Amino acid sequence: MQTPPILVIGATGKTGARVVSRLDAKGIPVRRGSRGATIPFDWEAPETWAPALTGVRKAYVTYFPDLAFPGAVEKLEALTEVAKGTGLEQMVLLSGRGEHFAGLGEEVVRNSGLGFTIVRAAWFAQNFSEGYLRDPILGGVLPMPGGEIAEPIIDIDDIADVVVAALTEDGHLGERYEVTGPRLMTFAEMAEVLSDTLDRPIRHVPISFEDFHANVAAAGDDFVADVFTKIARETLDGRNAYVTDGVERALGRGPRDFIEFAHDAASRGAWTIAA
Repeated sequence: MQTPPILVIGATGKTGARVVSRLDAKGIPVRRGSRGATIPFDWEAPETWAPALTGVRKAYVTYFPDLAFPGAVEKLEALTEVAKGTGLEQMVLLSGRGEHFAGLGEEVVRNSGLGFTIVRAAWFAQNFSEGYLRDPILGGVLPMPGGEIAEPIIDIDDIADVVVAALTEDGHLGERYEVTGPRLMTFAEMAEVLSDTLDRPIRHVPISFEDFHANVAAAGDDFVADVFTKIARETLDGRNAYVTDGVERALGRGPRDFIEFAHDAASRGAWTIAA
């Protein structure tokens, strides 16, 4: 009997691509949920949802750019209704730590009648190596608002490991894993780690939320900048300044340290300056 594929919505994203890679390595069939996939999935085209969900029992769900995006929670609720109609048994949702709308999205899934696992994540370390902060770091600066607020920033590889465990192992149904790194760090301390790793000065530059918005908009677009700035204003106030045991509960090991992330990203050429 053929094993049903696992649907990964957001298969080309930061976490989704890693989840797909891990499932492929395990030999588990994967249905890639993206607009360009063989069976496409598009959040803006609800008619694609049922075909993408048909024949799968489990799905990993991410919403780009974030559940704080206008209309995201409503679309997630509509997706759960479609998923129940297609016989989905488990939905693993990526959520954001300390975010109001992410919390609403969690409640949608918890109350949907579907089997579920919630992965509530801290700020991504890979924003420094793959996202809007990479180019500033190449220029020797880490421009972030939030002053001296400390964050337990998490390596996305840990998130992917938790998601894959939830999708492929017993014992994760009904769990909410709040996942963080192993320690609190200020952005100035993160800049020091990057300086040591890259052997060149990286300086934390405290900036306003308005300047943060302009930087993100320059790297993407105004809509994404609006969402990320809203999240930064909401979460960089100290509410998340504590570590949690989500990674250890899900995986039986502790989370990776930011130093390990920085060395790994550097070894992969994340901050290599083109000649």
